[in-house]
Parts: sequence; structure tokens; C-alpha cells
Amino acid sequence: MHHIYHPSLHIQSNSTSNSNKIPFQSHLQLAHQTMASKPGILTDWPWTPLGSFKYIILGPWVTETIYSIMVKDPKEWDLTNFSVIPFMLWRMLHNQLWISLSRYRTAKGTNRIVDKGIEFDQVDRERNWDDQILFNGILFFLANKYVPGASHLPLWRTDGVIITMLLHVGPVEFLYYWLHRALHHHYLYSRYHSHHHSSIVTEPITSVIHPFAEHIVYFALFAIPMLTVVFTGTGSIIAIAGYITYIDLMNNMGHCNFELIPNWVFSIFPPLKYLMYTPSFHSLHHTQFRTNYSLFMPFYDYIYDTMDKSSDTLYENSLKRKEETPNVVHLTHLTTPESIYHLRFGFASLASKPYSSAWYLWLLWPVTLWSMVLTRIYRRTFVVERNRFHQLRLQTWAIPKYGIQYRLKWQKESVNNMIEEAVLEAEEKGASVLSLGLMNQGEELNRYGEVYVKKHPQLKVKLVDGSSLAVAVLLNSIPKGTTQVLLRGNLTKVAFAVAFALCQKGIQVTVLHEDEYEKLDKSLGTKSEGKLVTSKSYSSCKVWLVGDDLTEEEQRKANKGTLFIPFSQLPPKKLRKDCFYHTTPAMQTPTALENVDSCENWLPRRVMSVWRIAGILHALEGWEEHECGYTMSNIDKVWEACLKHGFQPLKVPTQSKS
Repeated sequence: MHHIYHPSLHIQSNSTSNSNKIPFQSHLQLAHQTMASKPGILTDWPWTPLGSFKYIILGPWVTETIYSIMVKDPKEWDLTNFSVIPFMLWRMLHNQLWISLSRYRTAKGTNRIVDKGIEFDQVDRERNWDDQILFNGILFFLANKYVPGASHLPLWRTDGVIITMLLHVGPVEFLYYWLHRALHHHYLYSRYHSHHHSSIVTEPITSVIHPFAEHIVYFALFAIPMLTVVFTGTGSIIAIAGYITYIDLMNNMGHCNFELIPNWVFSIFPPLKYLMYTPSFHSLHHTQFRTNYSLFMPFYDYIYDTMDKSSDTLYENSLKRKEETPNVVHLTHLTTPESIYHLRFGFASLASKPYSSAWYLWLLWPVTLWSMVLTRIYRRTFVVERNRFHQLRLQTWAIPKYGIQYRLKWQKESVNNMIEEAVLEAEEKGASVLSLGLMNQGEELNRYGEVYVKKHPQLKVKLVDGSSLAVAVLLNSIPKGTTQVLLRGNLTKVAFAVAFALCQKGIQVTVLHEDEYEKLDKSLGTKSEGKLVTSKSYSSCKVWLVGDDLTEEEQRKANKGTLFIPFSQLPPKKLRKDCFYHTTPAMQTPTALENVDSCENWLPRRVMSVWRIAGILHALEGWEEHECGYTMSNIDKVWEACLKHGFQPLKVPTQSKS
């Protein structure tokens, strides 16, 4: 290591396959080969062309409901009709809670069933999970209007609840079992059901990812109890809403990929094993395909000998599985209050896209406010993502602080305490590297992590701030033939190091402000090789290296065609359509990096910030030194190691984006 100049100085599963079963990887290939190879009729949803505006098809019924509230006497109001929209919203909330819980638990590793991760293609395939709720809502409106006895239902009738339960246990479970087996016949499987089974590793919402035709059949099946109680006059709002909620609950639980049913439940009442499945039971159906066909009651798999022989073993092993211990930990934090929704366990479809603020998130301000209260109460890091790269187990931990809190002096002690606790926790769990990829962590906050090393000199976990790789990426992002760059922004460790490297390469570094020039000149001295200059002109430089405090006024003064290359983790606001904007320092990840289904901050898919990559490289290469404080690793060595392990530089943008 050398000092920089500074003013103050894989697929794995716990299941045991039977010898006559297709290997796990073969199933994966089979699912993708057959998926949509022969799409049947009514595969797509009718409102697919409407995209995000699909909910306008509820307009006529919503309008009619509002009109009836306004013109009818309250005694004539139909509570059944009024309850449809609130019930749809409840189902969405219920499903989202399961998604978040499942992603959090599987990231920690506790009781996880299947090790293989989720990728972007699965998130995209499953992003429209609300189609089923929309479809059901339309059918409930239609039934309320046209089915005799379906309107003005009472809130509760005990006899109707009992009938619903009996009909589900009887004909619904029986008919579903044989329907499910039929869907695995090659004719129906290739045209319909393969779409569902393309998700080998399931998430809760995988349960409702089926072609439209399948949903028609499923609803007809589940309508048997509901229509029966309506026609017999024993129906009630709670019976129908409770039945659908039960279906959602069991579906989500069966696809959540972590085991949560404790052993004592079956010990108290042993016959329950025939009446209620577990997540591991249904997970085997997605990995073995030809076993465990039952809906929610394994009873019929026992009767017809389709019970997977490894069901009990997988269940026991999943329950015993402990929290995963990482080799490399990456620390991050929330940027804005809304960023909670962009975490992997937030809204999956948002997390799979570069960070942006969606207008509809303003509607969730009560939830956003509550999340801010929780982060203040919780005050501990939490796991937000896990990845695997070759033999390395990687985890990303979030500190419950927002970006603005890192700039507040009165928050300094609290933030540092949380980071220190995370460092010691990583040490306790046996991690070899912890990357301090925190935005705005710097000299004023903790001297780039140096305070933790000095306070705990016996640390085995190596702290890496990623500055050396950031400099290497910046140097390789500057177009060949460039003779002059303008350096503008908060002068961080990376800024000093890149200015030094550019001067050594014979590239002129121009700054606009005298105080910036004085700091750099004092740091570099004669090592600037006369290449450090100050200028009030904005017209001479076509390449700008920019940091956090670049002003909008300065950006607007840049020449047409200027290339902005950020050296901080926060990108500049894109104000110019006639200029080019590079990403913040980052690289394309190799395909060997598993479980990548969310975007890191503002970066494109499968692109990772250098502050995160640096920790991975440190572990892969087995480097024994810390990279924090005012020291850096050899830039060329880090760059060569990065390329050797398959990380690729991003292309310099050739056209501007609004």
C-alpha cells in the first residue's frame, strides 16, 4: 500500500432427490425450454396492452358504486358492493407483506429451503402479480350485479362459514389435485403450466403467476364454495373474504422459500400433516415437478402415491438451518425516505430498476412516515441482500440512516456508532472483508473508516473503502486522447488521488476555485508536474470530473457535448440534453455473480458500484491489509485483479439522455 497525498497529511437444495427423478439442473432447462414454446389460447391477460393503466377497466363499477353512495339512502347501500375495492387493496397489502418477509428471511438464510437465487427475468415475469386481484375484483363486481343472492350479503353467518370450509376440504382440494396433474401433462404443460414452473426458486407471488386461461379455471374451482353459500342463502361478506384470504395466505406461504411451520404443530396434532402443507413440501414440487401435486392438503398425495419421499427430510433440514454467515459484507444506507421501497424486499419491480422517485409513492406517505419511525426505533443494521460469487457468500447490510443524516454534525456520533457496531458484528460472524460503501462517509465523519481500525487494532475483518478501484475506473472512463479535464466538486480522498494520477499521466487538471487549487497544490506540490492549473473559463474542457457539490449554474455553463464523469457515489442531476453523463464509478458484473435481481441505487441492471466490488476483490485476492483512512492499494494491481475476475468497464456514453 502507499499513502495518497492529502492536505491533512449454487444451485444448492436441502432436498434429496430420488434416483428416478430428473436432476435439478435438468428441470431448470426443461422449464425454460418448454415455457411459452407453444402458447395456448387465452395465455395473455386481456388488458395487457393497457400496461400501467389497466386499472381503468374498474372505472364503470367504481363510478356506479360512488353514484349509489351519493344518491341512495344509507339503508339501501350494498355493503357487498362497497367492500370489493377495500378487499382488493387488502389483498395487495397482504401479498406485499409476504414478498417483503420472504425476501428478508431468505437473505438472512434462516430456514431457507432452496439456495439458488432469483434473477431479473423472474422479477419481470412476476411483476404483474396484481392481475389476478384485478381479475377477481371484476368477477366480484359482476357477481354482485348479476348473480341472484350475491348482493346485500350480511357480514357474518356461521352456517355459511362451515359450508365453505367443508366444500374446500372436499371437492375443491380433490378436483385441484387432478387438475394439477392434468396441467403437468406435456400438452397442457407446454402451453400453460410451464409458465408457472419457470420459477424454480419461488417467491410468495410466484403462486399467482399463471396464464389467463389457468386463472379462469382456478377461479371456477374456488367459486364452488362461494357460489354454493350464495345460492343457499348462507353467504356472508366475511365468509367470502375470509376464504379468499385463506387461499392467498396458503399460496404465499407455500412459495415463500423459507420454512416457518414449527415441529410442535404436528406433534400436538399428528393428523395435521395430511391437512396442511408446508413451504418445503411445495418447494419440492417446483424442484422435482412430478411429486407433491396437492393444493394445501397433502392428503391426496399420500392416497395416490405422489408424495415426494424426501418431504420430511427437507422439512427437518430447513427448520434446522441457521442464519448464513457472510464472507464479505457491504455497508449501505437509505438515501431518501422513499428509498425503502426500492430495497430488494420493498417493491420488487421498483428494486429491479435504477432508483427513481415514482409519483404514486406519494400516496404511500403514511407508510413512508411509519418506516422512518421504525428506522429511528430499530437503530441496527439489517440484511437487505445476499449474493454468491464462486465460493464467496456476500451480504449487503443497510444502516437505518438517511443520506442527509450523514451531513448533519449532530448525527455524527450516532452514525459512527452504528457503523462501528456493524464492523464488530461482521467481525463476530467471521466475515473476512467489510466494504465501507457508505455515501458521504469521509474525512469529517470517520476519516474514511480509519477511526475504527485505530479503535480496534486487533480487527481480523479488513475494512475497504474502495477508493483505489474508484480511481482506476475513473482513469479508464476518461476518453483516450484527453489532454485536459476539469475537476469540480467536494475534494474527497478519491478526488485527490485521481488528480494526482492524472498529473502523473501528463493530463492537465483544471479547477475553477482558488480554495480548491490551494488544497490540491498543497497536497500534490511538485508531484503535480505543473499540470495543476486554475481557470475561470468553462469553455476549454470537454471532460468534467464532478463531485457532490456541483451547482446547476456551473453545469449549465459547460460547453455542448461535455462529458460529465462523477467521482462520488451521488450522480449529478442530468440537466443538459446536449451533454453526456457517465454513471457513478461502477462496473459490469460477471454472470457468475448469483442472485442479482435488484439495482444498486441509480445504476443499470447487473452493474455494481466500485465501492462494493472492492470488498469482493479484497476477499478473492486474499489481501491482508485494510484500505481505509488516507491509504490506498496499488491502482494498477486492483484494476488488473478486477478484470481478471470478470468485472468489465462500462462504455463511455456516446449520446446524452434526458
